[in-house]
Amino acid sequence: MKITKAVIPVAGKGTRFLPATKEVSKEMIPIINKPMIHYAVMEAVESGIEEVLFVTSTGKQEIENYFDRNFELEHFLEERGKSEMLENVRNIGNMIEVCSVRQKEQLGLGHAISYAESFVGSESFAVILGDDLVLSETPVTAQLESIWKTHQKSVIGVMEVPNEDTSKYGIVDGEFVDGKKTLKMNKMIEKPLPKDAPTNLATPGRYILNKDIFDCLREIPRGVGGEYQLTDAINLLAKKDEVFAHVFDGDRFDTGSIAGYLNATVEFALRSNETKEIMTEIIKDKIKRYKL
Repeated sequence: MKITKAVIPVAGKGTRFLPATKEVSKEMIPIINKPMIHYAVMEAVESGIEEVLFVTSTGKQEIENYFDRNFELEHFLEERGKSEMLENVRNIGNMIEVCSVRQKEQLGLGHAISYAESFVGSESFAVILGDDLVLSETPVTAQLESIWKTHQKSVIGVMEVPNEDTSKYGIVDGEFVDGKKTLKMNKMIEKPLPKDAPTNLATPGRYILNKDIFDCLREIPRGVGGEYQLTDAINLLAKKDEVFAHVFDGDRFDTGSIAGYLNATVEFALRSNETKEIMTEIIKDKIKRYKL
């Protein structure tokens, strides 16, 4: 058995990136020459995912269009002999099967995931939050799938954070069952103060969920902010069945904020052979110019 479907919620308004997101989906803002959403989908592809469902909202058609073929552009590039660009564009259109469903009212991450029930059917599925990009040798979703294959239970990706930062994240409570990497989860606590946090293991937005999560989503009431929280559904699932958390390997970037986006842009540029030298020279020049 393997995980073949992934759900990527993209219905948010991206208010922290206004005014750009007045007309452009936040997920389509580029890091170097690829939009943020490209990296999230590439993680899915490299993890063996065959189909992606975008949970969208009004004005998000450009995301699905990006992963479609653009024959006019392909013809334009072919006529001008731009073979490398042509191949790159075609590869994007062929990289994975995508579909979308519109979330007519944004009522939380749990509400968004509930729209995927008919898409995933009885299968377990991945959830990838496009705001959180991870650079890793093995894709995070593939890392979680390996734990899912062992236990056949839902698995949440977690990462260590400084103790003083626990109030920024959902924090997992549980007991390690596999060295210091995999826990059997008791519950998740949303943004606890450092003195109240049971661990420093935070949930940045990677999941493998079994179909039972949909029953839990139907049972939970509205939570924080009047929204249906995925955290509440996972906590309910953990009372009914085993849920695991796995400390993944990789460097995570929160591109949902301006600071995180800038950090990711610099880091991605420095890790690319094509842009490393350029970015290095830019940084050196700015340090000298502004006497930083």
